[in-house]
Amino acid sequence: MPSTAFALTVGTLTFFVAVLLGPPLIRGLRLWTIGETTLHVPADDSGSAGDRRFVPIMGGLMVIIPVAVVIITLNVVGLFDPDLTGRSILLPVLVMLTFGAIGMLDDWETMRSIRVEALSARQRLGMQFVLAIATALVLYFLFDIRSLVLPGVEQRIDLGLRYIPVAVVIVFAMSNAMDLTDGVDGLAGIVSVTGFASYGIVALVQEQVFLTQFCMTMVGALVGFLWFNIYPAQLRLGDTGSFALGATLGVVALMTGQWLILPFIAIIPIVEALSVLAQAIVGWLSVVVTGQSVRLLRATPLHHHFEVIGWSQVQIFQRFWVVQLLAATVGVALALL
Repeated sequence: MPSTAFALTVGTLTFFVAVLLGPPLIRGLRLWTIGETTLHVPADDSGSAGDRRFVPIMGGLMVIIPVAVVIITLNVVGLFDPDLTGRSILLPVLVMLTFGAIGMLDDWETMRSIRVEALSARQRLGMQFVLAIATALVLYFLFDIRSLVLPGVEQRIDLGLRYIPVAVVIVFAMSNAMDLTDGVDGLAGIVSVTGFASYGIVALVQEQVFLTQFCMTMVGALVGFLWFNIYPAQLRLGDTGSFALGATLGVVALMTGQWLILPFIAIIPIVEALSVLAQAIVGWLSVVVTGQSVRLLRATPLHHHFEVIGWSQVQIFQRFWVVQLLAATVGVALALL
């Protein structure tokens, strides 16, 4: 199909744009000391204690900038589509930009200050929640997206106003879940590649041409980012990228109507978030019942638990991706029933 070939071509183009953007972005972030000094532990069993190295954050710009430029440039005509079909692609772009702006503010001020958080947790969560509400309202009132697709059921279910709180929860939760996942070199990036590729297939089957194009563009930019982010990472997503990727993946899921398969498509971010929640609940209940705090896991989010018990970053990355890939395959299969 011509539209599919075009989407894949755009994704490939965006990959090269991201790769070309990488070196100057890394140099600029290093120049402005926007990053953190971390311990680099060898992935082999050499027994070396490793060394400390400076790793820039705010690497999400390597995804956000190419995607925004390519999508808007290639869809100028579609933005004037009178039935809103072409303009629908603006929503995930705007969500990516606005959530990325929140993360960028926090990344910039945190790293440029005396290493204290620029935004409190309450401020960050409040801003994310407000943007999630705005996104849900746009989906419902402007684009008339308010349905749920059940696997194997051809007829869509109109949720009416109940759709708005569902959309708010999905966008808000996914933004924070992806942020918790960004702790191992390459992990959040490869999870996002799998997620957007999966929903790109779903959108393709639904003949949502613009949404398919957007997903493939995201995949191209993310693969370009991974070129510099896989172990040992030359830069990291930071809040700039993780907030943007999580929220945007949630929006894409909502636009397809196939958001019930999101626990499969994004199993790793969701499990990472649930691990933090479960740890807090178990700790609180144990204090209430026994007077002593009990830990469910050695550390949270979940990838830190596996680090503590001896898994290397490469092992975590590879094994988590295998789980993510298998679960996403199940999710896509359910969507295609």
